Amino acid sequence: MGTEEEQQPFEPLNPGDEQVTPRQAATVIVLRGGAGGLDVLLVKRNPTQRFMGGAWVFPGGAVDAADGEDHRAAALREVAEEAGITLAGPDALVPYSRWITPKQVAVRFDTHFFLSRAPADAAPRVDGSECVDWGWYRPADALAASGGDELLLAFPTVKTLEGLASFASADALLEWASGRTVDAVEPKVVVEGEVARVILPGEPGYAP
Repeated sequence: MGTEEEQQPFEPLNPGDEQVTPRQAATVIVLRGGAGGLDVLLVKRNPTQRFMGGAWVFPGGAVDAADGEDHRAAALREVAEEAGITLAGPDALVPYSRWITPKQVAVRFDTHFFLSRAPADAAPRVDGSECVDWGWYRPADALAASGGDELLLAFPTVKTLEGLASFASADALLEWASGRTVDAVEPKVVVEGEVARVILPGEPGYAP
């Protein structure tokens, strides 16, 4: 895993001056482990996908606002579609974080991340089309695999796993997250010569 200075934007940069309006999206960090540990579910997107092809991600996708869908409904639907898991319901989703794709990127999402326990009988499966593989990972193990080039991870996934790795169990994570206020994080892409890097609010080089 690279440092923040080494992280590259996953998608092409926006070549024009007009900013792209982010599309609303939802993602679920599916947990297992209870008081005895913490594993999270990652799925591998089909390498042929235009958006984040080949990346290992938490199940999620765009909100279908045209059908009146909200973030929680979209989160439940995406987990069922991408991982074959039916979660308990909208009340089982605990807000964890919110990431907005940098203004400098051509494909943008405003993504709400939720936590949810996996059902006891969860048996993940992928459709072989949109997603082609899956796995349960301890957050630290997923980060180590990324550093060894075994898993391709986008910047928000890396930062999310880094945060999750500080918790010893799923119970501790959910207790910490329950009732907290979630603030949006919007990274910035800085281009220096032929190199583009992603930085976070509060880091050197970040300006509104």
